[in-house]
Amino acid sequence: MPKMKTHSGAAKRFKKTGGGKYKRYQAYASHLLGKKKAARKRRLRKSTLVKPADVKRVKQLIR
Repeated sequence: MPKMKTHSGAAKRFKKTGGGKYKRYQAYASHLLGKKKAARKRRLRKSTLVKPADVKRVKQLIR
């Protein structure tokens, strides 16, 4: 059986941390920013972790 190819779109969006978890950037921060409060936009700049329910799918895409 041939090797699995990495999903290049997912590889650009997710990174594995030192502890084995997966890091992602938050949605809703790219456009329509005029109506969002400054505090909300600051929170959206920070990265967060992938939820445990989705880790299996992310792992399969970027193995």
